[in-house]
Amino acid sequence: MIKAAKRLDTVQEYYFSKKLREVRGLAAAGKPIINMGIGSPDLQPPAKVLEAISNSLGDATAHKYQSYQGLPELRNAIATFYKSKFSVDANPENEILPLMGSKEGIMHISMAFLNEGDKVLIPNPGYPTYTSVTKLVGAEPLFYNLSDATNWQPNFEELENQDLSEVKIMWVNYPHMPTGTDATLATFEKLIAFGKKHQILIINDNPYSFILNDNPISILQVEGAKDIALELNSLSKTFNMAGWRVGMLLGNATFINEVLKVKSNMDSGMFYGIQKGAIEALQLSDDWFLEQNKVYEERRKLIWQLADKLDAKYDTNSTGLFVWAKIPEGKKSTAVTDKVLYENDIFITPGTIFGSQGEGYIRFSLCVTSEIIKEAISRL
Repeated sequence: MIKAAKRLDTVQEYYFSKKLREVRGLAAAGKPIINMGIGSPDLQPPAKVLEAISNSLGDATAHKYQSYQGLPELRNAIATFYKSKFSVDANPENEILPLMGSKEGIMHISMAFLNEGDKVLIPNPGYPTYTSVTKLVGAEPLFYNLSDATNWQPNFEELENQDLSEVKIMWVNYPHMPTGTDATLATFEKLIAFGKKHQILIINDNPYSFILNDNPISILQVEGAKDIALELNSLSKTFNMAGWRVGMLLGNATFINEVLKVKSNMDSGMFYGIQKGAIEALQLSDDWFLEQNKVYEERRKLIWQLADKLDAKYDTNSTGLFVWAKIPEGKKSTAVTDKVLYENDIFITPGTIFGSQGEGYIRFSLCVTSEIIKEAISRL
């Protein structure tokens, strides 16, 4: 009998992979399921982007292997976008690496910098992939707690009291998923100082900057950030291109080159047409964000009404594609979400899948139409 690698003993199947099978089974059995669980945008990508990919298919190099570093035009477009939106200068030659989605970047970065036994600071609550990838490469997760008491910002006093001698990487994610809390430049400045003090690579995962957010910021805006920080970003949420798998990594040339060593052994370049579409997306005017956010604003107000039906409390200043809501004291997250699923045919995410600090919270996705949200409200 051929056994799976021992590294798989450290991880479980991704929650949504398993739970969505159950949800699909309920739907197949005739249940009118409303899925408010995942952040897969239901809105269409920009028309110009679809035209760009279509028009590119006849180009002479469209169907050949592509550069591991992406088209020069794509790196230039990313550089221009970061300069325009964040006032961040990045050299397109060696400080920008296009990715097939930022999720693969989490694995590439971890493989590039972590040795077996290294420790990794991971937010709790936070994106579960940080933990699973850390375990898959043989490193050890070291969770740092976030709470509403500190507006979901890192508690640096608690961080300094931990043994940091073996910590190599710290994952941060602002605007924060699942809570929707923005970082501040003050937080980013503290993170850069903390990383330099302890020689810890700080990585900000930043795919939600332009969703219901009037003040997008990047950790790379902080003076000296490139010395110790990297930033991941993505077109998935911003331009409704989740299935296209277009991400990017920015940082100093030395760090980027180490990640490229891994990436160049993992794929054979991003499809040409997708790169052409990504270039077009990155050149869109701010009207795109304004129009998209009008839709999300309407949906969010309705989601707040839905949360009210469950006596759940939420922060009206939060950003991103989700509403993070605190359920009444004494109730368990999974009990609440399973009750709503089995009694009302509505799938909502329990906060506990994001860590122990998610207990007592539930998360709603904005990736459903206003009509569907109204139907969910009527069911409750």
